[in-house]
Amino acid sequence: MANWQQVLAADVKFNSYRAPSSPGFKTLYLRRRSQLLRSCHRFEDNPKAAYTYLQIRSSLLHQRYGISLDQLSQRSWGTGHRSASRLTMEGDTISNAPTVAFKVSNSSSSLSSSSKPLSRGQMTPSYKAEASKAIVGGTSIAEHYEFSGVYHTFLISTTMVKFGHNDASLLGCCSLDGNITICHLDRDEPKIIHKLQKHTAGITAFDWSSSNDLIVSAGLDGLICLWNTESGQCLRSVLDQSNSQLLSCIFHPLNSNWIVAGNSIGLLQVMNISTGRYPPGGTSQVPDAVTALTFDISGVILWAGNAQGSINSFKFDMGSGRLRKGKRTMVNEGTTITCLNAKTWANREARDPSLLVNSACNALFLFRIVDDEGGLKLKKKIAIPHLSLQVQSTFSPIMSFRQGTCVVSGSEDCKVWILDIGRESNPIINKLQGHPAPVLSVSFNYNESFLASSDASGLVIIWK
Repeated sequence: MANWQQVLAADVKFNSYRAPSSPGFKTLYLRRRSQLLRSCHRFEDNPKAAYTYLQIRSSLLHQRYGISLDQLSQRSWGTGHRSASRLTMEGDTISNAPTVAFKVSNSSSSLSSSSKPLSRGQMTPSYKAEASKAIVGGTSIAEHYEFSGVYHTFLISTTMVKFGHNDASLLGCCSLDGNITICHLDRDEPKIIHKLQKHTAGITAFDWSSSNDLIVSAGLDGLICLWNTESGQCLRSVLDQSNSQLLSCIFHPLNSNWIVAGNSIGLLQVMNISTGRYPPGGTSQVPDAVTALTFDISGVILWAGNAQGSINSFKFDMGSGRLRKGKRTMVNEGTTITCLNAKTWANREARDPSLLVNSACNALFLFRIVDDEGGLKLKKKIAIPHLSLQVQSTFSPIMSFRQGTCVVSGSEDCKVWILDIGRESNPIINKLQGHPAPVLSVSFNYNESFLASSDASGLVIIWK
């Protein structure tokens, strides 16, 4: 067994104790760990360093969950016998749980706790989170998001930019000329590797599958297209059920056989992209054109934003593809919802699942997800220039260990807005200037080494 596989095996053994109420997070965590470990050549080049890392990792996992690898292998510990030193996880009782943090010194690591209970409304790590401070080295969120400049630019007429999952250099762009462009940000020479052509009208949305081997796109011609990203071939094209313009589409986060699309007459529809068929019970009607879609990390809850200014939630059955209506939230009546992003912080000090919403009423909204039906409660509203265009935003992909919660949004003032939505006042961290037209779309790669932004003139800027 390779050294990196031994480290991953330790993580797998503890995975049943990690986020017990979120099975989707467990899968995502192991997938990300596997990719990172395989790309770390130090483990294979230096076996001694790998052994030391494994010992430290095992010790930290033992302290984190109050159980050792030996005890796991012997299956001698049940859930009722876990150590009281186990830190509070999602799903545990909050009111009785003290805030616990690692305290790091040069010689040893110990656990310290404060008697102050965790606040349910707290979205970001507290000032007393010693482990968080140690990880970030004392830098602030503003210092972390000071970009050094422009890495590269592309001239591509585009309505949306989106990085592939767990890939720092794979970028997709769709446009109203009916093309999808796939770019690779090589260190030596960033380049366009594919131009996908099938749509006969503008493409309004696209999404990457979880493994980046497929792209699904939706267009004003009413076509849903499935693409092979390696060959650039169109594998399947299916016409909208009502022959209407399609405005949004998304893959299911855990099963890439399912896609969801929304059209201009308010029809939300699930499709099995492998067969090209719409399953029974997989369609639902919303009050107006479906302009934005997003899933939660587990793929159980789907939110659909519309041109009337409201958000509808649905429960999604992964086995059958059926949709069941949940809650409806009015954001701002009569103004279009242009973007939705769901985020769950896998951190006991930043517990609130949240939904980020762009609405064409000069505002960016942050909602707290309050129940398992997808109900929403307004947490914050931030003024951003946005009245008419399809402006989009995104959460920072890496869970922040700093005091603060970063989001990035396009705007109609030609700037990229970087915001700390954890601040009570003055949330602006930075504004990136360089676009000659309104900024429509933004996307971070998974490790935040690049930020892509595109504007209405066709300029795509890669910030580093």
